[in-house]
Amino acid sequence: MIQTSMRTRAQVCVFAAALLAGSAGAVTKDEYRATKTRIGTEYKAAKTKCNALSGQPQNLCVAEAKAAEKRAKARAEADYENTPRAREKAVIAEAEANYMVAKEQCATKTGNDKDVCVKAAKASETKAKADAKAARQVTVAKTDAKDTKRDADYKVAREKCDPLTGAAKDKCVADAKARYAQ
Repeated sequence: MIQTSMRTRAQVCVFAAALLAGSAGAVTKDEYRATKTRIGTEYKAAKTKCNALSGQPQNLCVAEAKAAEKRAKARAEADYENTPRAREKAVIAEAEANYMVAKEQCATKTGNDKDVCVKAAKASETKAKADAKAARQVTVAKTDAKDTKRDADYKVAREKCDPLTGAAKDKCVADAKARYAQ
């Protein structure tokens, strides 16, 4: 279980980095709706396959189907909203889904082994959530720094235009605005 939770945490960290970096592009509302419909259909199909099982294997199958649905919905929403907060929510949903499945896997154990398994799964979830929050904060800080630098560069370019007059000054100001997207 410890190796599994470490591998799962590593996967969540990679997923978090990719999402928070904005690797997925924004999608249209129609694409988002179609994706949600597809996710619902896939969930129903996966859950139907679980009906052939019974007992703990069925519970695990249902947990995995729910987790897959939760992950997919969160990714779709992150792609649609395309914000650092939405991407953070997707990473958190991934961590929660992994925890849900891991907790169900722990159900087959007893006594202290079960307690350790559940605690390890919860710790993995907590770490992944903390990583997601930190990654969002870094992304926001980088964006803020980029904006501040651009504004400072614009002010310098604008100041260089002050000694000019007439059409030359207008062109200089327009060029500065265009270059620094003001």
